[in-house]
Order: sequence, then C-alpha cells, then structure tokens
Amino acid sequence: MEDITELFIQILTQAGSLDMAEAEFKKMIGSDDKLHKQYREWCHENGSSERMGFLDFCEEYVNGREEAWDSLNDFDE
Repeated sequence: MEDITELFIQILTQAGSLDMAEAEFKKMIGSDDKLHKQYREWCHENGSSERMGFLDFCEEYVNGREEAWDSLNDFDE
C-alpha cells in the first residue's frame, strides 16, 4: 500500500463508526508487522503518537467532509 491514509479511509468507510474502525485497525497492525512499521513511520512524519494517530486522522477526515457538506448547504440557502 503506497499511502496508509488510503487504508485509514477504507477502514473508516467500511466500519461505519470510529470505534469499530479503530478496533479493526488495531487488529490489523497487531497481526501485520510491515503495516505496523508503516503506521509508526506515518505517525512520526505527522507528529502523532501511535496511540492517537489513527483517531487523529479519522477525526480530521470526518470534520473535513462535514465542512465540505456545510459549504455546499450554504449555497442552497
């Protein structure tokens, strides 16, 4: 996987909730050393801890999507 954030988005989309997405991601990195290493590097590059990196990304991603919808709704008014 070239960009781990694509995996983050895929998991978040499929899981349906942040809690379920986090649990799925933790299970994945627990069983895949290569993915865990990639995640560790991503966290370091983005200034996140391994504990919070996935959640930080997901919250930012969801907030960004909500802002996009809000800006589209502004045009309807």
